[in-house]
Amino acid sequence: MSIVRSNVFDPFSLDLWDPFQGFPFNSLRSLSTTNDTGAFVNARIDWKETPEAHVFKADLPGVKKEEVKVEVEEGRVLKISGERSQEKEEKNDKWHRVERSSGKFLRRFRLPDNAKVDQVKAAIENGVLTVTVPKEEVKKPEVKAIEVSGA
Repeated sequence: MSIVRSNVFDPFSLDLWDPFQGFPFNSLRSLSTTNDTGAFVNARIDWKETPEAHVFKADLPGVKKEEVKVEVEEGRVLKISGERSQEKEEKNDKWHRVERSSGKFLRRFRLPDNAKVDQVKAAIENGVLTVTVPKEEVKKPEVKAIEVSGA
């Protein structure tokens, strides 16, 4: 089984290229910020197609359902966005290490023509967001037997 993990040439993905990705700072935030949120800002999403639906899965640990938005815009573009808030700092707290990421994320996917965009369902369970987009039933052409007459 082969799974393609890169979306560089994926015509269905509408991600924006960030030329500064991988630099010591996150170009989407101010240069004075020392918190690295890149891992969460660029949330990774799997997209598989089954005979019945297109299924999108995203690992969003620590994100509540109220913090996630799933929308269909421009008719056929699935937009998944949200934000995981940074933990509140108390005056007397002394942090030794901060590795968990926080921040906003946004992903867009152009849905194929067979997607039923008016029947999209989304659920989050155990930190995994699942978005299901049912597919139109493919109608097989009716085959009609024609009687052959002969002399």
